[in-house]
Amino acid sequence: MKKIKYYYNANTLRYEKLVVPLRVKLLRILGFLAAALVTALIIVAIAFRFVDSPKEKLLRMQYERSQQDFNLIARRVKEMELKMRQLEKRDNEVYRSIFEATPVPDSARQKQMEMENEIRLVSSMDENELAYAINTTLNSISSRMEFQEKSFSEIEGMIRNKEKLLASTPAIQPVNNKDLNRVASGYGNRIDPVYKTVKFHAGLDFSAPQGTPIYATADGRVIQSGNKGDGYGNHVIINHGYGYETLYGHMVKVKARAGQMIKRGEVIGWVGSTGKSTGPHLHYEVHKGGRPLDPIYFFYNDLSPEQYQQILKLAASSNQSFD
Repeated sequence: MKKIKYYYNANTLRYEKLVVPLRVKLLRILGFLAAALVTALIIVAIAFRFVDSPKEKLLRMQYERSQQDFNLIARRVKEMELKMRQLEKRDNEVYRSIFEATPVPDSARQKQMEMENEIRLVSSMDENELAYAINTTLNSISSRMEFQEKSFSEIEGMIRNKEKLLASTPAIQPVNNKDLNRVASGYGNRIDPVYKTVKFHAGLDFSAPQGTPIYATADGRVIQSGNKGDGYGNHVIINHGYGYETLYGHMVKVKARAGQMIKRGEVIGWVGSTGKSTGPHLHYEVHKGGRPLDPIYFFYNDLSPEQYQQILKLAASSNQSFD
């Protein structure tokens, strides 16, 4: 039941019925609605400022996951770039050199090589730019890999057409050296063990116990065997054809004889310390066209890429030679 309100009218000295005008009622209702609306807006603003909606939480999680994915991809891109550089270097400096092929100029690869500048810009990019840059970089590496694959296919053709050249190219270590701990002195300027002066050392010294077998590193014909008084002591020189010759010095005993045809891996003598030598070791040289080459580049049948890097460091150390 609706309550009826009365008020005391001092003019008439009577209680009269209180009647609220419609205009006042409307103003009160509008005031209440306005206050409620403002209060609701304040509550919503506070909620959106400090409390994430379910959609925002999902978007935030997706953003964080995307950041992690981008970082992972960026690391993988750097690893791929490093591997590509190693492949390109080995292609030019090792494989193509061995098969007498013209090295691939950097300008031919440079068409696809924009990787470095893109990597440096990654840290300052937003997500869209970062995704575009990584995609461009991956396309660049993919193009370079296709180019490198063509180069290796060309080398593969050389291999098929030059089986005899391969058999005649030094390709293994002349002594058993699985642990890579027998390289005592490398190619280049080294301290002479007798005169204590810096002299050019034209080969590699492999330290090994006396009597360790020595193997021919490629097919060929023995052109010199024995002690010729030239400082190499008992030694063997093999002519492999195609301009290649190898020398094995300071043997305690020689097995191969001049004029004998030799196969790669065949024992030609045993490690010793004859001639100008300060201890049991094998002095090994590779010559091409009468010019000495670093033998370290002629072990590709024996070593994995990791082992090659290891033996390269050992051979590069500046130490005293054995002869």
